[in-house]
Amino acid sequence: MTSPTELNDPLPGNIAVDGNGSLSARIHPEPPHPYRSPFARDSARILHARAFRRLAGKTQVFSRLAHDLPGDHFRSRLTHTLEVAQISRTLAVALGLNPELAEALALAHDIGHPPFGHAGEKALDTALRQYGLGFDHNLHALRIVTWFEERYPAWRGLNLTLGLREGIIKHSRDYSSATHPELAEYFLDLRPPVEAQLIDLADEIAYLTADFDDGLDSGILNVADVCRHVPLFRRFHDEVKAQYPSAQSKQVVYETLNRMLNALVTDLMEEVRTRVADLGATTLDDIRRAPARIAALSPAMEAERAAAKSYLYTNFYNSPGMEEEHERAARVVQELFSVLMADPGLLPADHQAQIPTEGLARTVADYIAGMTDSYIEQLWFRQCRS
Repeated sequence: MTSPTELNDPLPGNIAVDGNGSLSARIHPEPPHPYRSPFARDSARILHARAFRRLAGKTQVFSRLAHDLPGDHFRSRLTHTLEVAQISRTLAVALGLNPELAEALALAHDIGHPPFGHAGEKALDTALRQYGLGFDHNLHALRIVTWFEERYPAWRGLNLTLGLREGIIKHSRDYSSATHPELAEYFLDLRPPVEAQLIDLADEIAYLTADFDDGLDSGILNVADVCRHVPLFRRFHDEVKAQYPSAQSKQVVYETLNRMLNALVTDLMEEVRTRVADLGATTLDDIRRAPARIAALSPAMEAERAAAKSYLYTNFYNSPGMEEEHERAARVVQELFSVLMADPGLLPADHQAQIPTEGLARTVADYIAGMTDSYIEQLWFRQCRS
């Protein structure tokens, strides 16, 4: 087990992205800011983007329009994003990486999601398949930050650094230059920096613990069953109950999830350190040319994480009530897609203007992807149910 002192030691060499090299370059050159780093400026641009604000109205697990929920405190895509940003910055600081890059990437990691979460993304992808296209929220996020956001008179998009744009594309998966030649500038044959690699794991950790929280709070999950089937949860739940025998049940759950999160984050830190040492990596180039990604949980913790996630899929994400919600989301997305394809005149003028270059199907998908849950419901009701 790594000691607290070792957890605060930076990784060796020049692995961290320092923001002074090519990764801080922008498509449109800008003079340096007097007191903010390039990646701090990227964070601010994402925070001020309209697409980022719309995450408040997009599904994380529960639709924003699920009227039978017992409260309004369940996570949205925006609050989830903020939790990922907190974890990512913590990891980057502890590992001696660039926390501003990690935070900016975390803030941007879900900006390309359509309404209704993964159910909406799947439905939009299915609708596009009949036209030989597909929907990928990472690729859509790149389109948002390079084109759709219009805040500056000198250029389209947010003019983010190359490091941010590479991380948006590659934080959770690899793309082939053969199938995506348009992404050639993003070093497709190389690994992303560790800061970008951490985002996918921070995302996993954030939603794993948060979804147990929301699932238990909603009543869809119950503590006894979770304890029976999720060893990672049971271990900390038993520990907290023994330490605080008079604590309220909700407090026990919250403390259990806090300890789960801490254990996952600590394990990830330790495993990154181990892999860097085993590789003998001392530079960013060593990380880029590694045979596998550096960011990962240890095999034992990964097995526990996978078991916990499997339980959530069976008992929460795909539970009867949630399945109905997913089916309704798919119907709303696909019916509205069909209506807009049949009558492009229903599209806003700025979207109609992109049809000649992007094609009708992609333009319709772009329009739908930008909607919040409430907006798409209202438009669907007017156009498909009137």
